[in-house]
Amino acid sequence: MKEKFTLNASKRIIFNKEKVVLSDAEKKEIKACFDFLQSFSSDKIIYGINTGFGPMAQYRVDDDYLTQLQYNIIRSHSTGAGNPLPDLYVRAAMVARLGTFLQAKSGVHLELVELLAEFLNREIYPFIPEHGSVGASGDLVQLAHMALTLIGEGKVHYKGEWREAAEVLKENNLQPFKIHIREGLSVTNGTSVMSGIGFINILYAKKLLDLAVLTSAWINELTQAYDDGFSEELNQTKKHAGQLAVAARMREIAKDSRLLQKRGSKLYANVDKEEKIFTQKVQSYYSLRCVPQILGPVFDEIENAGKVVVNEFNSACDNPIVDPETQNVYHGGNFHGDYISFEMDKLKIAVTKLTMLVERQLNYLCHDKINGILPPFLNLGTLGLTYGLQAAQFTATSTTAECQTLSFPNYVHSIPNNNDNQDIVSMGTNSALITKRVIDNAFQVISIQFMALAQATDYLKMEEKLASQTRKMFLKIRELFPVLVEDRTHYREIEKIQEFLKEI
Repeated sequence: MKEKFTLNASKRIIFNKEKVVLSDAEKKEIKACFDFLQSFSSDKIIYGINTGFGPMAQYRVDDDYLTQLQYNIIRSHSTGAGNPLPDLYVRAAMVARLGTFLQAKSGVHLELVELLAEFLNREIYPFIPEHGSVGASGDLVQLAHMALTLIGEGKVHYKGEWREAAEVLKENNLQPFKIHIREGLSVTNGTSVMSGIGFINILYAKKLLDLAVLTSAWINELTQAYDDGFSEELNQTKKHAGQLAVAARMREIAKDSRLLQKRGSKLYANVDKEEKIFTQKVQSYYSLRCVPQILGPVFDEIENAGKVVVNEFNSACDNPIVDPETQNVYHGGNFHGDYISFEMDKLKIAVTKLTMLVERQLNYLCHDKINGILPPFLNLGTLGLTYGLQAAQFTATSTTAECQTLSFPNYVHSIPNNNDNQDIVSMGTNSALITKRVIDNAFQVISIQFMALAQATDYLKMEEKLASQTRKMFLKIRELFPVLVEDRTHYREIEKIQEFLKEI
């Protein structure tokens, strides 16, 4: 399998707007596949070329209407509803679709692939609504909206404005794509939208994990916890890669902290035998002590989800599959989105667990009777008159609760449709969209946690003793969220922190 779109290569194209360049070898393979299909299909019955689509495949289409057939599937399936996907997610879906075409197993004309690359390079983004896909025969509805703009119809988002696709094509000296054999079906058939959304989800989940590890190290510093919870010696006794990675990252963050304590020098040496009640906890609460064990599985799931989505980016998720090497056309179900759906369900569960950890750490900081070192709700003003982060905690708690509800599996929610032709489906795009919502929620919750950590650092006057990495983040957060003494509104600050965390 040709893997052009690795995780890093895809990230550069999607996030950094790196230009897509088709190699001569790729063009040659696409052309060879098209030429084979053109000769092979001349006297054969092949699904979607001279038959109807879906349960209508039993009806042969006369030769005079073969081109119209391809336009019909694009227009008839442009039935999406709901909000348009943001440009970033549309761009990722376009890259995923390009990845399928570059496998040279779809029998499409090179002009289609080149036009899709031009859309990416010129940042022309088709209008693609959120709702419409059941995730089998892929993202038929959403991809039909993509195809609609490639034939010069529908709307595109271009330079910040919604405009008619025909106008934007003309302005860019681009010609709408003309059907050759089966391009209408080939654009609309596959997992590219769910895969594109899934890719963005994975990148943001990685950021969330990095942030949660940092906040976990930071809260351990503020409570002057013992550092053996993330020691190499303890964690290497379990063999999970994620746990080992999280513990190693916590050690790296905390390496120059002057706040964490060594159990050996505190509890194993010079012990006061008369001390019956210890003023400092011998072991911290689980949300502080068990971070490698809690975030380790999250790490492992993000890694696995990344592999699955990259595989899908570099797969032929079309039907039928056109194979010049074996001189045959194979009918099957490569459009089925179960891999993405299953992985998105697992990913949203992982992100929800991360969010729950963040919320519990926030509660620890806000709850003076639990932490024993901070004022209620990090209130640096007059208790009773001012309220600190009391209401911000409401937001974090309710948002975490929504994540928990959204974490119910969607992968198992198949509903037969399409005259029962699609009798078991993946719901992959819904799974990816719900995961997107969970990830957005997680950024909101962790933004509030950063506010609390900043307040705690100031109250305890520990800035100078923080590890360099946590101190750097403290200073960044304080630029967006000045020290809170007198009550003020916070919704804009939460939004600014969230935007900052997504971009770093």
